[in-house]
Amino acid sequence: MNRYLFWTVQFVFVVALTIAFLLAPSEAKRLVKQELTGKPAVQPVEITRTEPIRIEPLYDRPEMVSDEDLAAVLWQVRPKFKRKGLRPNLVEHAIRTWSKDAVFNDPAVLSGKELEKFLLDNSTFMLSWGENAMPLLEDRKEGIGVNWGRVRSVSVHHDHMLACVSEAGVHLDEPVFLPTQRRATVKNIVQESLRDFRLDERETEWTAMAFGLWLPPTKQWRSADGRLMSFDLLAERLIRGRLEKGVCSGTHRVYSLILLWRLDEKFDILSDPIQKKVYDHLAQVRDLITASQFEDGHWPSNWDEGARALSNPRDDKLKDKVIATGHHLEWLAIAPQQLHPPRENIDRAARWIIETTKQQSEEEIFLRYTFFSHVGSALALWRKTHPCDFWRQWIRKHPDYKFDPPGKATSVGKATSAPKAD
Repeated sequence: MNRYLFWTVQFVFVVALTIAFLLAPSEAKRLVKQELTGKPAVQPVEITRTEPIRIEPLYDRPEMVSDEDLAAVLWQVRPKFKRKGLRPNLVEHAIRTWSKDAVFNDPAVLSGKELEKFLLDNSTFMLSWGENAMPLLEDRKEGIGVNWGRVRSVSVHHDHMLACVSEAGVHLDEPVFLPTQRRATVKNIVQESLRDFRLDERETEWTAMAFGLWLPPTKQWRSADGRLMSFDLLAERLIRGRLEKGVCSGTHRVYSLILLWRLDEKFDILSDPIQKKVYDHLAQVRDLITASQFEDGHWPSNWDEGARALSNPRDDKLKDKVIATGHHLEWLAIAPQQLHPPRENIDRAARWIIETTKQQSEEEIFLRYTFFSHVGSALALWRKTHPCDFWRQWIRKHPDYKFDPPGKATSVGKATSAPKAD
């Protein structure tokens, strides 16, 4: 009888614990699992959308960027790449500029769908790189990782590929084909990025963009180590440090901040104090680029020095000027007018970057494609459109259009020097 009573009590106790666990708040369940396993127990972040958010442009300035100028610039930045040994960095920049829907009437130019397949289908990637190259996609225990670093066959920056396909409009349920033959979706890449992100990473620009385009209205989530993350923390991380430090003279951090600011307008993902901090930071950037702009319209790589950049000019190469000018025009196109330099400054920058881009030969564009791709994106935004949308309408009206740059390089072979990372 005592033994029967003992096991009855044990059974009731276990049932009670089970019921209590099932009825407990999700945070309590997470803590219990963490205590029992000794590992952080983090539930996947719920993503309520199947398509990424699209940040729409605010202005249409045909007097600043004519149809003819925009068409010429976009002709220059078509993704006309050799398929063999194609660097993911080029493809990532091309798809975020042109989107997944881009179509061209030249078979030598990769369509948006071809760009997407290269990034998300390992078999397509292998046709370019062969079986011995480090793959771009990695089948991990918890999800799908994207390899990145200095190896030429992988992405250059952490979460850069994810941010680019998100800006390109790739859907969450888009199939991903892995080296192991296992089939997954873009959602697996997003969830893995959420798991492996660390706030103290050197570069958070593209993580902030990717999370911003998928997670709202969610504004907080937990990382793999159980730490509570938020867009507030991401914004503060982007603001921290010297303005010029960061990829492309610090301009990517500025773009990510204005993207978060625009998302906050619609989804309230930032607290009021952080929203003001972001705005004040961008206002500081506005004042610095107003003071640092050269008479011909370009911005220097040390734009963060303000007027001192003019009195003590840096010996910038052309690519450095293109980087600063193109990237600043890009974030300004999605920023409110109160964060703009005077209109004449923006017009001078546009004129300089348009003429500079048009003067490049095909090979010169290829060698610096990652930088010039931002020019195409920026100028389309200033016409309140996107490259893919404008190009589709332009070619319909001008089916035989062709822009001949002064250099007239007739083909793009193997690069004599690798394009620098963007």
